[in-house]
Order: sequence, then C-alpha cells, then structure tokens
Amino acid sequence: MMNGLTLRDAVVSGANNIGKYKQQVDELNVFPVPDGDTGTNMSMTIQAAARELSLMDPSASVSAVAATAASALLRGARGNSGVILSLLFRGIAKGLNGLTEADGADLARALSMGVEAAYKAVMKPTEGTILTVARLAAEEAVRFAGTNRDAVETWDLICKSAAGALAKTPEMLPVLKKAGVVDAGGKGLLCIFEGMLSVMKDGVMVEPADAVSATATVIYQDDEDEEINFTYCTEFIVNRDPEITTDPRALRAYLETIGDCVVVVDDPDIIKIHVHTDNPGNALQEGLKFGSLVNMKIENMREQHKAKVAKAKNSANQPDTYVPVDNSVEYGFVAVAAGEGVQGLFSDLGVNSIVSGGQTMNPSTEDILKAVHATPAKTVFILPNNKNIIMAAEQATVLADRKAYVLQTKSIPQGLSAMLAFDSSEETEANLLAMTKAFEKVQTGQITFAARDSDYEGHSIKEGELLALENGRLSFTERDLQKAVARLTRSLVKRDSSYITVIYGKDVSEADAEAAVEAVKAKLPESVELTLVNGGQPVYYFIISVE
Repeated sequence: MMNGLTLRDAVVSGANNIGKYKQQVDELNVFPVPDGDTGTNMSMTIQAAARELSLMDPSASVSAVAATAASALLRGARGNSGVILSLLFRGIAKGLNGLTEADGADLARALSMGVEAAYKAVMKPTEGTILTVARLAAEEAVRFAGTNRDAVETWDLICKSAAGALAKTPEMLPVLKKAGVVDAGGKGLLCIFEGMLSVMKDGVMVEPADAVSATATVIYQDDEDEEINFTYCTEFIVNRDPEITTDPRALRAYLETIGDCVVVVDDPDIIKIHVHTDNPGNALQEGLKFGSLVNMKIENMREQHKAKVAKAKNSANQPDTYVPVDNSVEYGFVAVAAGEGVQGLFSDLGVNSIVSGGQTMNPSTEDILKAVHATPAKTVFILPNNKNIIMAAEQATVLADRKAYVLQTKSIPQGLSAMLAFDSSEETEANLLAMTKAFEKVQTGQITFAARDSDYEGHSIKEGELLALENGRLSFTERDLQKAVARLTRSLVKRDSSYITVIYGKDVSEADAEAAVEAVKAKLPESVELTLVNGGQPVYYFIISVE
C-alpha cells in the first residue's frame, strides 16, 4: 500500500525529474518557433504542485495529497500540455478521494479517471499525443491490477506501458515520424511518472534541477482604499454524504445571505466552497448539513490587505490585488499580450487588465484568474490571443467568482478585432457572437525566427532563418526581413481587404520597419489603408493584420 507521504514525495520527485529534462522535451517540438515549449510548460505546471506539497503535514492521507496536488496543478497550469497534465491529476485526485492509503488497483482506477477527464476537455483529441500515452498506460494498469494489486508493481507497469506507447507515437502522427521524434507531451508525462517511480520503488527522490520560476505580470490599477465588505475569506470542501439529497444551490443561497464572492463548485462526491463573510462558523455549520468538512481555511482579509498594500508600495506589479464585483459595471476585459505598444493598443480599446505573456511565456491559469479578479465587472471577457493559452483561460472561468467567457482569439490581431466589435449596449450572447465573427475574419501574419534546425511540412529549416506564418501555419522561410514582410502581406491580402496594420517588435528599428512598410505599399492597390505601429513585442519581428 502507498501512503500519503510516499505520494507526496513521488509527485515532488516527478516535478524534479521533468525539471531536469525539460530542455530535451522542448527540443522534441517539431515546429521550431521560439516559444514556451512543452517541457517548460509541464515543468512549471507541476512545480506549482511541488511547492504546495512541500508544505503539507507528512501524516496527510493519500486523498489529501492528491487533492492538494490537483488544486495546485489546476491553478498553475501553463499551455495546453500543462492543462492536460492538470486534468490528469484532477481525475487521479477524484479516484483517490477518501482513501488513507492506495493499492495498485486504486492507482490504476485513478489514472483511468484522469485520462477520462483529459479526453473530455479536449475538443478534438489527437492520437499520438500525451493523451494516447496516458490512456494506453492506464488501460494496461487496469488489466494488471485485476490480478496484482501491489502499488509499486502497478506504477512500474504504468511507466513501462507509457514508454511503449510513447515509442509508437511517430506511427500515429506522420509529422512526428517525418521529424524523427516522439511526442513531446508524452515524453514529459513519462519523465514525471518515472520520477514518481523512483520514490515508490527505491525510496529515492530525484534531485531538483535549477528551480523554474516565472510569474506573468498583471497590469492594472491598485486601489489602496479598496473596500472590504467582509473580514474572513472562508474556504472548505464538503465530502458529500450520499444519503443527503438536498440541492447544493440551497447552500449557495444561504452563503449569499451572510457574505459575498460566493463560489460553490458541485461535483458528484465533493462540494468546494469559497465565501467572504464575517461569520465563518455559520458557513461551516451550513456546510455540515451536506456532509463532512475537509481542507478548511479561514483568513483575515483586512489584515492581508494591510500587508499587501505595504508590500506593494514600491512595486508596479501587484498580482494579488482582488477587486470585488461592482454591480454598476456590466462588462470588463482581460487580454494576454506582450510588448508595451501592443499592450497600449488593448488598453486604448478598453481592456481593464492585461496579462503580460504570449508565445514565449504562457501565463498560468492562476495568472489569468488574478486578472479576472482584478476586473470589477459583472461579466469579464478573456482574450488569450494565443492558441496555447486558450485552455488555461477556460480553466480560469471555472474558478472565477464572476461570470467570465473566453473568446478563442489565437493572435494579437484577432484580439484587437474582437475588441473593436464590442458593443456595450448589447447583451452578453450578442457580443460573444459579434466579437467571434469579427476575429474569425482577420488574416494574421507573423514573422519570427527558427529556434533550431527542423524539417517541417516540406520545409528544411535552419536555425536563425526567418519564418513567415500565415494564420499560424508556416508559409515560407526567408533570409531578408523586408522581402519576408512584403511577400507575407501580399499573400494575406484578398480582393475585399481594406485595412492592413503592421506591428513591429522590439528587435526592429523604426527605420527598418518603415522600409519594410514601403516595400509592402509598392505591391498594394492604393485603396488599401496601411498603418504602422510600434508594438515592442518580443519574438515576433512583425505581426501583420489584414481585414
């Protein structure tokens, strides 16, 4: 049987192991764009759990350890690979819920629940990825545990099965086979599983590499005179009594009479509670009507606020600021963007909170959640502006204490177009539809550089070459920046195109940007209006929007 201490140390060891190999996992990405790659995202995601677990009581149960890890992973998830990892552990936590110790059958069942949760969350699951590696490992574990319930032997088989599944991923995804690599997400998951096995099997924790630490900056105005209506932030989990059939909405209704910022998340087995109140005892007492209480946390927000303001006096970045919902403010906006000029564009269009990040640094669910909670509106629209941030943003909406919606913008131009389509006089659903229609019409061009040699979709790419991306797909490679800008823009322009915005990055001088724009103008009809903007964004020399 595996106890909570072993599971705690195993997860920390898994985090250390992916930390050691994150660069190798990053290099498996077949698309050579310099970005917040798979290994880095997975490492940073599980490091959030490792930090929380290191503070736990060594006598904690398997259930408590798994729940703590899952909660930290959920909030710390970065990039699609990090979100999938968090979903796997969320399912594992559900499978181990209520257990003091776990045997092999418990672990196999828990991993299967994690796989089920991850598959459900991905709109179009692709085989040959981290999902396949986890699924095949879980299936083998369930079969094995039917006759052998030993926890260590089961996890050993999980690692071996995951390695076997990983080796097969090139046969499932042609792009992997052509590049001669296995799936990066699957490799990252195997690193974590093998790090966990080191503790389970040999009692040896993998030594940590250099700590991975990064926090996205959230840009918004701090209010030292922020009004705190209730003193105590009260959080707890109710392990539901199956014989109690009362609707949890009754619990929410009661909590709203004694406080604000009420969040009641109802799962089949548990109810997660968050409320700001002057009477935390009353909240706990009401929760007892639905089952037993665990993970109780009560904090004095007035004292926290005093400490926070003192700490933030000389800091422009105040990521822990919480702003209650202002019922007089109907709509608010959060956008993910990098570069002072690009961030300024979003601010000018009415974005309340900007999360500094993007391709090179995928912000976590927690980063996005903090930005939502810094926006006082009743309804908050989130613009991820990158396809690898959408899943983390969607997780933030589940945790938010106010209505939040993700517009699935995959680029800066799409985000800007969505903001321009917003109409404050319209209802939420009408705005979601109009903003989505607007950003889907935008043609986006991006020019960056190859971070490594690669053979991708028929292109033999050398490190340092310019990469021209058309709506996220590699269009061509080039050595000359002006030629690349002109060629890519011509490719994006259609017969009905009227407006072009060229946003140049921090590594491009104003003179070079103007020269590139002149080269573009020479190839365009006079009816097309062209605007040059200093975006100051990293990684991308140019971002081109065509409407």
